[in-house]
Amino acid sequence: MQHTGDGQHLLVVDDEPGITELLSTTLDLAGYRVSTVQTGRAALNAVETGRPDLVILDVMLPDMDGFTVCRRLAERGHSPPVLFLTARSSIEDTVTGLGIGGDDYVTKPFHVLELLARVHALLRRSGRTDEQVLRSADLMLDESKFQVTRAGEPVELTPTEYKLLRYLMLNAGQVMTKEQILQHVWQHDFGEGVVEKLVSRLRHKLDAGRRPLIHTVRGFGYRIVEN
Repeated sequence: MQHTGDGQHLLVVDDEPGITELLSTTLDLAGYRVSTVQTGRAALNAVETGRPDLVILDVMLPDMDGFTVCRRLAERGHSPPVLFLTARSSIEDTVTGLGIGGDDYVTKPFHVLELLARVHALLRRSGRTDEQVLRSADLMLDESKFQVTRAGEPVELTPTEYKLLRYLMLNAGQVMTKEQILQHVWQHDFGEGVVEKLVSRLRHKLDAGRRPLIHTVRGFGYRIVEN
């Protein structure tokens, strides 16, 4: 699926010229307005003056790390969605970033199509696009009415089941780890067992003899079919 923007303003914060040029060119061609800075301090100023719709923030910066930048943005009352770029692969660092206000992360090296998909999903999730209906195969979620249907038939979900389904559909085709689901659905670490139980309940309600839509990727997490 190709993800394109509608002129939303994105701020890229990275001190590697190659990464900055790649992101700036890719995002510009995808329909976004792009600003770039190389330091954490410059990022804080750019958010305050430019009010971007989303910040793509490298964790390792020359003056302060991306986690500190994210904390200071929250303290100042500025809360654009934050997509972390990180070369770190540990779960601890990932959970730290998400726990302090980051919305998602991409690990370097990354594929530009994956990054575009995550940018699109974050903007959609934060209400910075005009889309209100999410679709995966014959499944439809209407965000304006909080209604879910499959093949035209209504599916009754609890608020938590709805929140999980919405998260998976916003990231359709991508594998969401249990740690990501815990952070985005509950904002607390209740343990991976609760994710497995919730996914099982959701599958039971969605599938009901139909083609399964939520797939388990063993050792990684879950993904919902894209179309």
